Amino acid sequence: MNKIQVGVLGATGMVGQRYIALLENHPWFEVTYVAASPRSAGKPYREAVENRWLIGADIPAGVAGLVVQDANDPKLALGKCKFVFSALEMDKDAIKALESAYAAEGIPVVSNASANRWTEDVPMLVPEINYGHLDVLKAQQKQHGWNKGFIVVKPNCSLQTYMMPIFALQNAGYPVRRMIVTTLQATSGAGYPGVPSFDMIDNIVPFIGGEEEKTEKECLKILGKVQDGRIVNAGGPVVSATCTRVPVVDGHTACVSLEFDLPQDKKPSLAEIERVWTSFRSVPQELNLPSAPEHPIVVRHEENRPQPRRDRDTEKGMACVIGRLRQCSVFDVKFVALSHNTKRGAALGGILNAELLKAKGFFEAL
Repeated sequence: MNKIQVGVLGATGMVGQRYIALLENHPWFEVTYVAASPRSAGKPYREAVENRWLIGADIPAGVAGLVVQDANDPKLALGKCKFVFSALEMDKDAIKALESAYAAEGIPVVSNASANRWTEDVPMLVPEINYGHLDVLKAQQKQHGWNKGFIVVKPNCSLQTYMMPIFALQNAGYPVRRMIVTTLQATSGAGYPGVPSFDMIDNIVPFIGGEEEKTEKECLKILGKVQDGRIVNAGGPVVSATCTRVPVVDGHTACVSLEFDLPQDKKPSLAEIERVWTSFRSVPQELNLPSAPEHPIVVRHEENRPQPRRDRDTEKGMACVIGRLRQCSVFDVKFVALSHNTKRGAALGGILNAELLKAKGFFEAL
């Protein structure tokens, strides 16, 4: 199979580097275009990231010699790639304008950035959950007058920790009314160089700017529906979040308590909840997408799991790992969940989004 040529915007940053590393030897995609800020433009990629390559020992050979282009000029990508992964690190308004400019040039954008997450005709995609939101893309193109271009984004990384188990329960007929979520988020979620070591060593930071608002609201768009050319948010569940930064490199953990929107005699048992989770499969598994986990939700029974160092790489870092499922004395049940924030929650999650788009035919006209 001929591979699809792809570009990476923000290719010299931490998330951009992860895209470069994860796309090496990908069966469907090949990186043929890299773009970053004007200060990196004109340099070979190996020189642009010299002394600040963060992902493994070596830069992938197929990308090392590519000349970095100015990400601010979408026309430079024409003829060099079919679509781009956006890992831009700029002001949100600037990112929003630039991603739209690429789409206007006929270049689809699969974005890791947050700028377009609340744009009502832009899918905020978790492929196992809201794959149907791709139906809004025709309306998006019509609204903007785009022919081949479009924008798809991924949600905040911390949501990946618990959204699949919540969706699996809702999909099985066990709607959730209310949730209390406390996240313990890894330092890599702050990017590079990230949180100062003085703040992080022997410490926990009980505040991450903007994170609690994202945690409480983004799930409603993910669980929403396409209506009249836009995505309408779901009415629930109601989420109360506390988001903290902990001295862990990779792997976001969430402690979740939830209440079902059901009469007492209709609420699921712990055994039924585990059955729903372990049997959960969705479109990425049905389509056998290259980056899709075989088991999207993995349940562990040890009393001291999940743990970031032991469990974050489960299913190639793409699974939600759950443990400590038990009754809750305030709500109905509670559990601890873990996901890999820089794989499922970042670049590899973006790659899975692109694989779904490819499998659904959205790149066929390019």
